[in-house]
Amino acid sequence: MIGILGRKIGMTHLFKEGGRRVPVTLIEAGPCPILQVRTNDKDGYAALQIGFGEKRESLLTMPMKGHLKKSGVKSVRAIKEIRLDSTEAYKQGQVLDVDLFDAGDHVDVTGVSIGKGFQGGVKRWNWTGGKSSHGSMHHRRVGSIGASSFPSRVHKGKNMPGRMGGEKTTVQNLEVVKVDKEKHLIAVKGSVPGNENTFLVVRISKKMPRPVKKEKDKESDKEKPKEK
Repeated sequence: MIGILGRKIGMTHLFKEGGRRVPVTLIEAGPCPILQVRTNDKDGYAALQIGFGEKRESLLTMPMKGHLKKSGVKSVRAIKEIRLDSTEAYKQGQVLDVDLFDAGDHVDVTGVSIGKGFQGGVKRWNWTGGKSSHGSMHHRRVGSIGASSFPSRVHKGKNMPGRMGGEKTTVQNLEVVKVDKEKHLIAVKGSVPGNENTFLVVRISKKMPRPVKKEKDKESDKEKPKEK
């Protein structure tokens, strides 16, 4: 699905009709110029290479300057590829903006989660932990990680203490509460990965299935005879 690059500004709240308070995340999305259009015939897959932000030209390498010159862009801070089924409707140099989104749409937001450093299993994997009462010898320690006689080893993928966060994460089906086209802002319901100023990829997600309305029973629609 088509998407756009953006930057996380922070969290706030908005009020919907009726006075209901909704927590939202503000994202500065676009404008994103299309730097390159990839096609199935030439590249083996269809995608759009888009850029976001500005950067001092003195920090750009000569190959990057030549690459940006083809699309008429002076500098960008971030570059990402968005996979699509077909790229026939897009061309190099075209600019993608928040016009892609409307209030009520649902989006998938991808970013790098906040790094939390080395953490124990209770925080990292939601272990229950031992008893907190007097005499307990393993409050938050690691318990048994494998049998002794068989298989006499630790299975691959065993949840253990270690580095937490700092990974690519996607939050799906977030509702777009408000779109400000003048300031290039979108307000998304809920939280998204990363700290403030983190680069994000906002894609239009597949429409959520609507509940199927059950047909009324014909017999129940018929008026019952009134009792005398």
